[in-house]
Amino acid sequence: MLTKEDLLKMNNRQLFEVMLQGYALAPEQMAGKMYLGIDLSLPPLLHKILWRTFRKTFFRDPESGRVRGWNVRIHQTGIEPPSRPLLNKREVPVTFGHYELREAAGKKFPRGWRGSHYLDYTVAGNKWFDPARLGYCPLVAVNRGSMDLLLGWEVLKTGTGFLPLPDFWLLQVEGPLDYVAPRPGK
Repeated sequence: MLTKEDLLKMNNRQLFEVMLQGYALAPEQMAGKMYLGIDLSLPPLLHKILWRTFRKTFFRDPESGRVRGWNVRIHQTGIEPPSRPLLNKREVPVTFGHYELREAAGKKFPRGWRGSHYLDYTVAGNKWFDPARLGYCPLVAVNRGSMDLLLGWEVLKTGTGFLPLPDFWLLQVEGPLDYVAPRPGK
């Protein structure tokens, strides 16, 4: 069993090995939950300028039947849950980078990755100025049968090709979903 602390100590080569050996996701176990995300690869200076932690959510959309989600900006208070979302003027969590959890079967990803699911940001209605709209990010369970610790890899879809980035992030289950964001444009 790998822990969050194990992943925090790994370099990108080791993290990619975990991606290759990762386990299939169980979307039905993820739906209705939120996860604390921790970037594992960006340099500390970028963490200060941007952020190191974030929230990812998973919600079974009653209209489409698909599991979809969004990122939530959070207060940068460290890597231990619970996280606190940043709120806008209407006291609603600040969300961005919407995605759908899609099956990866039949898709060809960079560097030979062949997992069960990925986050598809290209179909979620993100605005043209949202850089996440190009995301096509592989996601795996770190430990067999558990959806409590996940590992993601930042990959961008560029036309018919891919741009794999040297950026990995972990997701640690934080609890039940506390806010359902509308789809972009709704």
